[in-house]
Amino acid sequence: MITRFALFEGQVRPGQTEAFRRAVTERLVPVWTTFPGHSEVRVMFGEERDEGAPEFPLILAISYPDRAAMGLAMNSGARLRSRDITG
Repeated sequence: MITRFALFEGQVRPGQTEAFRRAVTERLVPVWTTFPGHSEVRVMFGEERDEGAPEFPLILAISYPDRAAMGLAMNSGARLRSRDITG
């Protein structure tokens, strides 16, 4: 098994945390779960961090049985759709 991580670094605008999380859950998770060959999709939202550490409001982990399956997903239309949304 291989897991590919995407770390979304930055800050959510003050007061927009719930809207951000809802948008991820409603708009992105449905696309990520259509990536071909995936065996698991995990979405983690940042809550706390050490002083001075970079801020990651969103971390995505998608697992695949092997590199071939991951390669199919990386070249899929679903990935292009997700990049359009996160762009």
